[in-house]
Amino acid sequence: MSGKHRTMEREGIGRALRLIRNRLPQLRAGPSQNNSGEAVTEPERIQDQSLHSFTGSQHFFEYLLVVSLKKKYSGDGYGPTITYQFPKRENLLRGQQEEEERLLKAIPLFCFPDGNEWAPHTEYPRETFSFVLTNVDGSRKIGYCRRLLPAGPGPRLPIVYCIISCIGCFGLFSKILDEVEKRHQISVAVIYPFMQGLREAAFPAPGKTVTLKSFIPDSGTEFISLTRPLDSHLEHVDFSTLLRCLQFEQIIQIFASAVLERKIIFLAEDLSTLSQCIHAAAALLYPFSWAHTYIPVVPESLLATVCCPTPFMVGVQMRFQQEVMDSPMEEVLLVNLCKGTFLLSVGDEKDILPPKLQDNILHSLGPGIDELNTSEQINEHVSGPFVQFFVKTVGHYASYIKREASGQGHFQERSFCKALTSKTNRRFVKKFVKTQLFSLFIQEAEKSRNPPAGYFQQKILEYEEQKKQKKSRERL
Repeated sequence: MSGKHRTMEREGIGRALRLIRNRLPQLRAGPSQNNSGEAVTEPERIQDQSLHSFTGSQHFFEYLLVVSLKKKYSGDGYGPTITYQFPKRENLLRGQQEEEERLLKAIPLFCFPDGNEWAPHTEYPRETFSFVLTNVDGSRKIGYCRRLLPAGPGPRLPIVYCIISCIGCFGLFSKILDEVEKRHQISVAVIYPFMQGLREAAFPAPGKTVTLKSFIPDSGTEFISLTRPLDSHLEHVDFSTLLRCLQFEQIIQIFASAVLERKIIFLAEDLSTLSQCIHAAAALLYPFSWAHTYIPVVPESLLATVCCPTPFMVGVQMRFQQEVMDSPMEEVLLVNLCKGTFLLSVGDEKDILPPKLQDNILHSLGPGIDELNTSEQINEHVSGPFVQFFVKTVGHYASYIKREASGQGHFQERSFCKALTSKTNRRFVKKFVKTQLFSLFIQEAEKSRNPPAGYFQQKILEYEEQKKQKKSRERL
């Protein structure tokens, strides 16, 4: 590459980064623990806590919004605008009011990320998708969206129902959106009592159900049951769409790229596919959490994100494919979900994971999957082999945290890596321990005197018990 070309590319990336900084909505979120100044919310960041970390006793949501397309004052196309908000908050302090204003200003951009080329329709496919807004202090707000044509005669513009919550449970909120949609078709006034009852109800613990009583004109009183999945570490994801779009081998290569924190772009026609597939890809990293740029559906105004030099996992609509392909990018995995192909790749994706463990994942994914009926069964079947991969490579981490009398732990990285007898496993782990994925995980482990009693720890204990039983049989 010539010096002139390199200079032009650097200038292009610099312009892209400046554009992103200028376009990203900045939301004031109150001071973080280490900084008394203003915290800036970046809608593309997921911090060290993943979406599955929530427990019971929380409120279901913060806001329900209806976002509609309205003619711009300039007359040049349509722009998204909030036309309904529940609840309306009054008597807010100045800082709280500024935070709410910035949040509500950012949300329409992610409800209609397609740009402003809209026209009235008589038919429009319903889409369910989500986005994530994350503060620098790690707190998150998730937008659950349902986009569709409102009831009425003749051509009309689509609207979006958007529920803003701090809770990650996509299946449950999809059901809530069904109820909101049903009531909105009757009257906006019918939404209020349902959402008020939901707001007053506590979010159920894993496996528990909350039942709401709601009156609908001409239908009478209805009882709506909302059940949280028992296995909460997968309640925020559905692997079905990812399986429909890609082969097992391709999913493993995406996983391998994510494990080394590379740049991954998903392309698809509709928002639902993008949203579901990117959440599924991130969920494969459990118990680790993607800590870099993360935008399930990139708004048109933020397409320059694909030029970032740092890791990212983003979804882009197919209509912007050429613009993405023409962008200056290095070492990117570009996934076409519509055709099930990789348009761009680094080239070593098949060689990142230890061969034997990679084969174990592949052989575990296929058998029996056609016999599974529920999304929970499919989720467990798909997630299980990837969890086992981490159990076998880093599941011994707790034994290599040396603790002081105060309880503060210090991870013994060198001894931890040397404990692996397989050379290929050791080679992989030496790379993995340098990632932010692992660093954030081990930092939390160092703070805790005991390993968290979660799903991953359960699988570690089961694996260790299996090894003990195998040794006992070998002695006989």
